[in-house]
Amino acid sequence: MLKVQNISISYGGVKALTNASILIEESEIVTVIGSNGAGKTSLLKAISGLLTPLSGRIEFLEEKVDGQPPYEICKRGIIQVPEGRQLFPRMKVLHNLQMGAYLPEARKYLEDSLRRVYQLFPILQQRKSQVAGLLSGGEQQMLAIGRALMSKPKLLMLDEPSEGLAPVVTDQIFDTLKILGEQGTTILLVSQEVARSLELSDRAYVLENGKVVMAGKSEELMNNDKVRESYLGI
Repeated sequence: MLKVQNISISYGGVKALTNASILIEESEIVTVIGSNGAGKTSLLKAISGLLTPLSGRIEFLEEKVDGQPPYEICKRGIIQVPEGRQLFPRMKVLHNLQMGAYLPEARKYLEDSLRRVYQLFPILQQRKSQVAGLLSGGEQQMLAIGRALMSKPKLLMLDEPSEGLAPVVTDQIFDTLKILGEQGTTILLVSQEVARSLELSDRAYVLENGKVVMAGKSEELMNNDKVRESYLGI
């Protein structure tokens, strides 16, 4: 479904990614792990069209997408839940969700998508008339994921979905991602919750200093001594 080939990204002359490559098959959950500053967010931004690679190529469903504007990439079905949620805080929960179905193709399924989101996150139905900025951190993250699902994503990308959340809410978020995976949603996940991410995903990549230094099945990486020492504290 997604093929990222040898992309490099630079900020003000400093390389954020160097010849990074990842592959995602349809209906897979793939996680990218690495320390802060490793280049994980830069990778997601490049796929979303928010950053243009200096070199390399990004293909989605066998078509080149690097260099295209973000709205065109969204139309193709790549939807990102950004770090920090980025909701419309003064708009009601329902209106935030409706904004997720802004694209014409998604708008056709607005009511069905709303029902699906409310099934996954019942609290959003209870809070649908509340202003989004007054929700708790966990509820805001649920809303951010719900809004992304309203877009009918072919590939759902999540950047630190559990950041700043209580453990019980983190459990809820990962349980929901597991359900989405079981329903066939293709997911690319970036999270500091390394153990939970590896347990959830099919395959994983390790980024260090902007380079992919390790890749494989998540179960194999869970048992890798370097991963266990560096990221799992074992």
